[in-house]
Amino acid sequence: MKKEGHPTYYPSCKVYHNGEVVMTVGSTSPELHVEVWSGSHPFFTGRQAFVDAAGRVEKFQRKFQGDYFKKKK
Repeated sequence: MKKEGHPTYYPSCKVYHNGEVVMTVGSTSPELHVEVWSGSHPFFTGRQAFVDAAGRVEKFQRKFQGDYFKKKK
């Protein structure tokens, strides 16, 4: 097998979440920075977290405010 044809494998790749090392896995990169992992995801923790990405709630409220849902005659 040719050695130059394969990526470098790091058996102790550190996974970071919010600046903290949360686990160590094997990977082709020396470290990974993730936004969501099983320790912070509501499905696994049972906690709900409200995340408003880029003001979507405010945009929705502006769009449907006022008389938007009143019946038109």
